[in-house]
Amino acid sequence: MVDTKSKWEDELGRWLKPFLDRLGHKARRRMCPLYISGLIGPGDRKSVQPMAARLAPGEYDQLHHFIADGLWDAAPLEAELLVQADRLVGGKDAVLVIDDTAMPKKGDRSVGVAPQYASSLGKTANCQTLVSLTLARGEVPVMVALRLFVPESWTSNPVRLKRAGVPVEYRAARTKPEIALAEIDRVMAAGMRFGCVLADAGYGLSAPFRQGLTTRGLAWAVGIPRHQKVYPVEVKLIWPVAGRGRPRKRHIPDVLSTAAEDMLANAKWQNVSWRNGTKGRLEARFAAVRVRTADGPPQRIKDMGQQHLPGDEAWLIGEHRTSGEKKYYLANMPAKTNLRTLAATIKARWICEQAHQQLKEELGLDHFEGRSWQGLHRHALMTMIAYAFLQHRRLAQAGRKKKNQRSTTSAEPTGRTPSHRRSHRSTTTSAMPALQKTNRRKAAA
Repeated sequence: MVDTKSKWEDELGRWLKPFLDRLGHKARRRMCPLYISGLIGPGDRKSVQPMAARLAPGEYDQLHHFIADGLWDAAPLEAELLVQADRLVGGKDAVLVIDDTAMPKKGDRSVGVAPQYASSLGKTANCQTLVSLTLARGEVPVMVALRLFVPESWTSNPVRLKRAGVPVEYRAARTKPEIALAEIDRVMAAGMRFGCVLADAGYGLSAPFRQGLTTRGLAWAVGIPRHQKVYPVEVKLIWPVAGRGRPRKRHIPDVLSTAAEDMLANAKWQNVSWRNGTKGRLEARFAAVRVRTADGPPQRIKDMGQQHLPGDEAWLIGEHRTSGEKKYYLANMPAKTNLRTLAATIKARWICEQAHQQLKEELGLDHFEGRSWQGLHRHALMTMIAYAFLQHRRLAQAGRKKKNQRSTTSAEPTGRTPSHRRSHRSTTTSAMPALQKTNRRKAAA
């Protein structure tokens, strides 16, 4: 019998060994590579039935049982994913990007489905929302966590939660920032290395989220709404003078907080370029000033009612895009950080959007047709493992390309002086190939 397995499938089997060692039972060790091969391989639909039909006719029940009903713990595989992700792109120059991705869904039985804002559609729609954590270095992202956000329409209905198999520990209402912090704790406990946490304004507007990152000793740069209140960095707390009555017992700031956009109104704006895009260098106008965040304890200030006192010192950064759009950010990076570094760090967040798109379009993240919590999260885990494998191949290809370039250069005649000095290039920027796709075989007729 002729072996029809392709080279990438053999490589996948070897790469998956640490994961399979954690699965235990031989049936699971057989179904896991089969499922991941189905996600990577050909076919428009990446749900269980069409994958089984393409790869293992007659084994639909076993494949469905593995992903939806099998009695195995996903935690060891999640832990191994963190190990492999750290090995691929972890380090002090890596970033951990917090975001969420929506998956449109019909009906009301699928776990967590509810009318929510879907960024992929640009409107509110019936969908499931997964909070995501992406570890990235340069232009190579690896998704390391996808956890379902459970809306209030679900957390207030115990019968609905039980029917969908939501574990007891996930049935209490949690905000997306709270879910993100819990997942950050998990990846930190596993020893995954990164230098800075990035998030958009959906997370950055949450003072508890920013404070939680600071409490954990993490550097962060997050988006904020334009009306986010901040204080000048030189703000001082003073004793208010009581016109009458008893002396005041609490300090108040000597100036009032102001909106982020107003704080930057008279700042010095500069053109900053941060990386190469498909149409040349990407650039925008940026400005940055040191401020104190207005997220301290609430305090009645004069006749302004309850106001938040000054919090920690941070950078307030503004961005004016060529489209006319304006964005604002806070970052707790050191005071000596230059504007270009601030801009480049903030803009590194885009990589998670690419990862979301590839997970959906290439690997079928949003193709799962089951309704249970367990099935959805196992499917999401398999797509993340498949994605990590593809990034492993991508980095390996980039390494071979760089090695070949060095070999070619060293083969030049020794008497010839190079016409230009070679610049050092990171394997994760311009030298990095696109996401390595497998040599996909056409499905058998």
